Amino acid sequence: MADPRATDPAATDPATAATGPTAPGSAPSAGYAQDLSRALSLRENMLITLSSVTPASSVFIVMPAVIRGLGGAAAVAFALAAAVGVLMALCYAELSSAFPVTGGEYAFAARTLGRSTGFALFALSLLGGVLVTAVIALGTGSYLGVLWSALDGKGTGLAVIALASLVAVLDIRTNAWVTGVFLLLELAAVAVLAVLGFVHVDQPVSVLWTPQALGGAGGDVLVGASWGLVASFTTTAIFAYNGYGTAVYFAEETRRASSIGRVVLWSLGITVAAECLPLVGVLLGTPSMSGLMSAASPMSYFLLERAGSTVNTVVSLGIAVAVVNAVIAIMLQSGRLLFSSARDRAWPDRVGAPLASVHPRLRTPLAATLTMGVATLLVGWLVSLDTLILATGSTLVVVYVLVALSALSGRIRGTTATAPYRMRGWPYVPLGVVAIMLYVGYESVRADWRPIAIAVGMTAVGYAYYYAYLHPRRADRWTMPDPVREEDGGATG
Repeated sequence: MADPRATDPAATDPATAATGPTAPGSAPSAGYAQDLSRALSLRENMLITLSSVTPASSVFIVMPAVIRGLGGAAAVAFALAAAVGVLMALCYAELSSAFPVTGGEYAFAARTLGRSTGFALFALSLLGGVLVTAVIALGTGSYLGVLWSALDGKGTGLAVIALASLVAVLDIRTNAWVTGVFLLLELAAVAVLAVLGFVHVDQPVSVLWTPQALGGAGGDVLVGASWGLVASFTTTAIFAYNGYGTAVYFAEETRRASSIGRVVLWSLGITVAAECLPLVGVLLGTPSMSGLMSAASPMSYFLLERAGSTVNTVVSLGIAVAVVNAVIAIMLQSGRLLFSSARDRAWPDRVGAPLASVHPRLRTPLAATLTMGVATLLVGWLVSLDTLILATGSTLVVVYVLVALSALSGRIRGTTATAPYRMRGWPYVPLGVVAIMLYVGYESVRADWRPIAIAVGMTAVGYAYYYAYLHPRRADRWTMPDPVREEDGGATG
């Protein structure tokens, strides 16, 4: 009997194999229409991407936990995390240049690992996005509270979510410049830390590679710490850099989108500089390492010691701006994620058709963005902050593993063969990411098994929905059409 693959081109086409067969008698999937406005320059895309990373929020919210745990060796943890970030950014760069689709990571996975895994990653990204946005927004009050104590509460965070949702439905260039202005303000806040530290150096340079912890009877004496502890805190530092892959969510709205990989790499580089320079400045410029590590808010301690309460208040307001900016940027991303899933026909038509619509004048996914805003408001209102933090703890591990596997599979199966950008060091780069993330997951489970269990559970929900609803209708749903490209008529806004 003849091999059916010899007469069926689809049977040997890796792209078709990854996305599932076309139903007999149906037409092949057409490419996406250019419904969104291709109005962004690469630089404007980078402004939104960096706002999503929000370096100032990482410096003032994430970084203090590493400082309290490691002392000066926090610099080593962030250097190691930067190396991991480079490996991950290379994966993002190649995949985003191959699939410049507003769906982001799920668009990678669906086309390289299979449609079921693509939807599972979509579910994780969507639910994780809602939770992360709520966590970030609910922290706004603690910084605005230095100006007026009445603002220090959940209501302020909910107001930020509502405001960000309304801003996010505006046209994409307006959002690029709004987030760009806010980004300059937050970078000014972290610059203050760096300058104050480097002009008041009190600690020896060796402190930067000396792991220390607080010990003694009163818990205020510096003692040596292990390098294993440095490795465990590196996982937190990896989270602080996350967000540079956001650039692909705006690929369909970016001119010269084939160069989107450059935005990813530049965004990571700027993020590392914006976070590491103030970190080193604070570690070298603190008057007391034990005082810095024992402070409830190490950055506020440093600012009060080196510049006084007025500067601390002004910088705190800058961090509030950074939080608002991050919520706007992530809301832009989340709205496009939901829009992309509806465009790929993930939902019943009564639900999916409105979510896949684009406002005729603004050229933005208005319904999808407002839906994500309402969902985030409800979660922020009904769920406690501690529960939200717990639920977001390990989603990044699963996302990074699947993106790395997508980069690995894409080359093997040929689905990324047309990528304008090709990473150097393949397959060692994605294999390295997988190995590192497995170690991170192991350390996370040792510390608390619940966050990784929640992440796996959200992924399982995605698989369940896919096989219950999408797989039986796979002929015309979740078909993963070809990405829209400028040479196919998508060059104008």
